[in-house]
Amino acid sequence: MNQKTIENLKDSIRSIPDFPKKGILFRDITTLLKDARKFRDAVEIIAAKYQEKKIDKVAAVEARGFIFGGAVAYKLGAGFIPIRKKGKLPAEVHEVTYQLEYGQDTLQVHRDAICPQDKVLIVDDLLATGGTAEATCRLIEESGAEIIGIEFLIELTDLRGREKLKEYPIDSVIRF
Repeated sequence: MNQKTIENLKDSIRSIPDFPKKGILFRDITTLLKDARKFRDAVEIIAAKYQEKKIDKVAAVEARGFIFGGAVAYKLGAGFIPIRKKGKLPAEVHEVTYQLEYGQDTLQVHRDAICPQDKVLIVDDLLATGGTAEATCRLIEESGAEIIGIEFLIELTDLRGREKLKEYPIDSVIRF
């Protein structure tokens, strides 16, 4: 895809000031998602980088990550691994607890979702501080799988989340 396509995607993202709280500029992807062409372009851009890498599974964190992760998995002919917040998965899980700005959170994955030989691509809609992505990497690696890359639709560069993930191949389609 060319730079003009990426700029069109960026222009389609709505910015909402003071949401969910004062001082936050929320990047709303629903305005991109409602446009079939732009949604397809976003998925194509992410998937194209991995067509030749023989990805076994695509992992994504709820909820918006599922939108892109599922579509990219389909495009790559790969399985899909849902990474969920604690208490949402019914079978035996592997979990990791990580620090948030104020407190902590826990992510879980079914123990049988990932095999040690799997080549995994992590896909999410947004990279902010990097805490959730870093915890997702820990879940994948503790399962014995190999992380081939981490892809984001949007990266908020001022929050420097990329620094927490510097040991992994990482990219983002759009940067704010």
